[in-house]
Amino acid sequence: MRAEFDSRRPDNKMGFYKKKEDFKCLNCEIEVKGDGYTNHCPDCLWSRHVDNNPGDRESSCGGMMKPVEYNYEISNRWVMHECIKCGKRIKNKLKSDDNINVLIEAFKEPK
Repeated sequence: MRAEFDSRRPDNKMGFYKKKEDFKCLNCEIEVKGDGYTNHCPDCLWSRHVDNNPGDRESSCGGMMKPVEYNYEISNRWVMHECIKCGKRIKNKLKSDDNINVLIEAFKEPK
């Protein structure tokens, strides 16, 4: 994994830490190119519990985080991830290259 800090809050208080990282998704195994804001796989939308505060990579949990809820309104697109190890829930912004069809299929009402 390659990581590069672009900026970090000097007071180390809660806030976003931009960190560019490429990673291999542990769920679907595709290679993901990070842009400093990437926190989940754009193909399967799974994530990993690595942060206490966004981007700090200081969580000791390391559990896989599955998408459990989403909102796809034009001005407010997000996915809620839930850690399958500790249960923590984290809301993350969806990006234009995220595979929204995964969410639509996962949350479709049964016929």
